[in-house]
Amino acid sequence: MAALHFGTRGSKLALWQTEHVLRMLSLGTKPVIIQTKGDRVLDTPLPLIGGKGLFTAELEAALHANTIQCAVHSLKDLPTEQPDGLTLGAILQRAPVGDALISRSGKKLSELPQNATVGTSSRRRAAQLLRARPDLQLLDIRGNVDTRIQKALDPTGRYDAILLAHAGLERLGYSDVITEVLPFDVMLPAPGQGAIAVQCRDEAWIKEKLSLIHHLPTAQAVTAERAFLAALGGGCSLPLAAYAHTEDSTLTLMARVLSVDGTRCIEVTGTASPFDSDAEALGAQLAEEAKAQGAMELLG
Repeated sequence: MAALHFGTRGSKLALWQTEHVLRMLSLGTKPVIIQTKGDRVLDTPLPLIGGKGLFTAELEAALHANTIQCAVHSLKDLPTEQPDGLTLGAILQRAPVGDALISRSGKKLSELPQNATVGTSSRRRAAQLLRARPDLQLLDIRGNVDTRIQKALDPTGRYDAILLAHAGLERLGYSDVITEVLPFDVMLPAPGQGAIAVQCRDEAWIKEKLSLIHHLPTAQAVTAERAFLAALGGGCSLPLAAYAHTEDSTLTLMARVLSVDGTRCIEVTGTASPFDSDAEALGAQLAEEAKAQGAMELLG
């Protein structure tokens, strides 16, 4: 059987995720580092350079060229539509899905001073922050996890606090800098947040190998979340959030669409069986319910 080569972005978190996949598969190969547009352009807010493939296009080009056979992604960065010839070979068991506040003063979100400055490059996070605290001053922040933490804790820096994904902080051993993991009534996650996905060439032998690390309950949950996202336009920079989980053989999906300034919010919830077709149908159904309440106006 031919060797499998895994491509990845070069950040510490991306490398951790790829090496984690390689360990799970008991493969001794080294990751192939590929720089993406999202890694190269660091002086522009993400929504201004956003769109499909911001962190994935170059990896997908390498897959098509067969210089790599697999690419490891944070699922929340991966567009909902798979290009011809590529597929999702595995979705790993999910880590914590929430968003974490890192505050240099140690104050929680509700305790931050009036007009505090919070760093985020996500429209989803920004809209939900403003919904909870309209007084906050939001500033864009770019860079890898280490850089953002340094900026957040700098006593002379411009940020009173920042938001990062709980999963990434936990994976890199930074749980001790978390001030607060925000509850879902304040901050729902991005579709797919906390899940690692392995995208691969659509070849049977590759998919068979990757099936060893595929986690079905996680896959079912993120199928519902990503179906909701796809039905509303599929862009990872949109101010929408979704979280699904299975309990007692029932899949529950909660989703939220907001105006950019957080003044308007549409929330929808539904249940279904966790099987893929039902999970996908649930996401699409809730997207239609959100549209009926004016979601497309909010998404502009």
